[in-house]
Amino acid sequence: MGLPKIDESTTEAEIEEIAAKAQDAATFLKAISHEGRLMILCHLVSGEKTVTELERLLSARQAAVSQQLSRLRLEGLVVPRREGKAIYYSLADDRPRKIIELVYELFCGDDAR
Repeated sequence: MGLPKIDESTTEAEIEEIAAKAQDAATFLKAISHEGRLMILCHLVSGEKTVTELERLLSARQAAVSQQLSRLRLEGLVVPRREGKAIYYSLADDRPRKIIELVYELFCGDDAR
């Protein structure tokens, strides 16, 4: 699927649909535009993690990790699972993994600046 062609033949309904999808994309990008949230997603790409594991991996305080997880959960990017006292987090769907792969390729891969 390529980018949409928007020109004088594009109907108002098509433009409204594109605008709605642009809003969804902007919300998604805002959610991952914080270094802490991006790093959480990077760690979750490899699999489910507890809050304690994320604290250790990020060298961050529990309050900071929980705040970022809350935002990611609110935006539908991660899902929690409780097991006893531990809360495990995982990616909600494939979108975060795909974007993390692209960001890695652009900024960390062999072709990165």
